[in-house]
Amino acid sequence: MRIILKALFFSLFLYTSSIAEVNLQQKKFYYENLVKNWSKIFPDSNRNAAGPRFFKYLIDQDLTYEEFKEYNKLYCPVSGSLINPGEKPDYIFVKELRTQKNICGELYRCCWPCSCDLMNYTKVKKINHKFKDGSKKINVLLIDNPCSKKDFPKEVNRNYFCKQQRLNVDEVFIVDGKLVIGLLYEAKKCNKSEVKKIEANEITGRFCAFKNDIPLEDINIGMGDIFIKMAR
Repeated sequence: MRIILKALFFSLFLYTSSIAEVNLQQKKFYYENLVKNWSKIFPDSNRNAAGPRFFKYLIDQDLTYEEFKEYNKLYCPVSGSLINPGEKPDYIFVKELRTQKNICGELYRCCWPCSCDLMNYTKVKKINHKFKDGSKKINVLLIDNPCSKKDFPKEVNRNYFCKQQRLNVDEVFIVDGKLVIGLLYEAKKCNKSEVKKIEANEITGRFCAFKNDIPLEDINIGMGDIFIKMAR
């Protein structure tokens, strides 16, 4: 009996490992596809703070819900950098657009300062969207329209986002007049213990508190002041 159980566990382990390997290979294919289409998404190769360009490109493709979710894990909504397949997300909270209540969820990002900036300067809203396999709910991350800002960061290609003072619907995806920069995963209303856990975490708690105390003109961590100037 013990030998049979060991054989069953070993078979299950091999099966699980095989599934994980297939999933990783699929994610690598998605990553390589984004690299291949880089010049379509960024004609001048400037991806600074241009996560919204990835989102717009992907939502315009004929993707299933699962494909769309996996593709959106491969870029940073804050910086526009690509993220290696299989990276672990940060667990964060963001204010819900309408209620201002804390919504907890997973964020895929290129570096820890991006989590801090996103928690400070974005909102989240659940929307319905029709995918190849039907209508599904997604939690989109939003910032205000940056197009009228006098200090719009020079490092960012303004034409990627704006048509004069308005967001350009042909170039970016818009919800309630706000710019969609990416997705929050496994999103739900936070309870008190989850908020405390996030605030006690070394990254989302201590490191973010340190970063948030730095004056804007002195920030040189991650994307520095570029995203903050766009989103604040």
